[in-house]
Amino acid sequence: MNSLNSLNSLNETLSLIRSHRSVRSYKGDPLPADHIQRAVEAGQAAATSSAIQAYCLLHVTRPDERRQLAELCGSQEHIAACSAFFIVCGDTRKHRLLARRAGEQYDARLEAFLLAVIDATLFAQNLVLAFESMGYGICYIGGLRNNLPAIDRLLEIPEGVYPLYGLCVGVPAEQPAARPRIPATGILFEDRYPEDVQILRVIDEYDASAPGWAQRMVGKFTEPRRTDVGRYYRAKGANFT
Repeated sequence: MNSLNSLNSLNETLSLIRSHRSVRSYKGDPLPADHIQRAVEAGQAAATSSAIQAYCLLHVTRPDERRQLAELCGSQEHIAACSAFFIVCGDTRKHRLLARRAGEQYDARLEAFLLAVIDATLFAQNLVLAFESMGYGICYIGGLRNNLPAIDRLLEIPEGVYPLYGLCVGVPAEQPAARPRIPATGILFEDRYPEDVQILRVIDEYDASAPGWAQRMVGKFTEPRRTDVGRYYRAKGANFT
């Protein structure tokens, strides 16, 4: 047994983290309100820059809206079928309201948008770990950004709230296999980012265990996708200057 396996056998938190899978098939069990409350409170325990807490979580409960979201997100039926569906949002509206009430002009620019995205993502990962610790499966839904204007109209999202991604939660009806990750040698660097040849060597080794990964990345990042996302966030009040 190597040192990491030995550590995992003694540490339930590490074991839970390493057991993560994206689940897309769920049983019909409901998600109790108190479980949602506990998970949200665990999410709120995540780090937040200067306590700004620039995030919120929309729990979409109406079946017709869930079905429409499933289509808008790329015909992902698990959005309609899971026990609960949430949308993780950056939330600058609370700060805008405070500035307005104080008679000041809200003017925080790109930094405020980045803080909202970072805060929301830290919150979301804690939220996910909390749900997984209760035995639920989850799946992040990046397809939420396929058509943000339509989702905005459907859910009547106000200015200063930035929907970032969705989250399916429910009792798993499948046990997906783990997807291999890039070795830590391609992630953890001492003092400086390594030479390109070293990075490519690690990637080639990884590609042997995750066949086709390198080519998929070439396809994914050499053609623009979701090109209206920036326009949408600007329309909701984001300032990228």
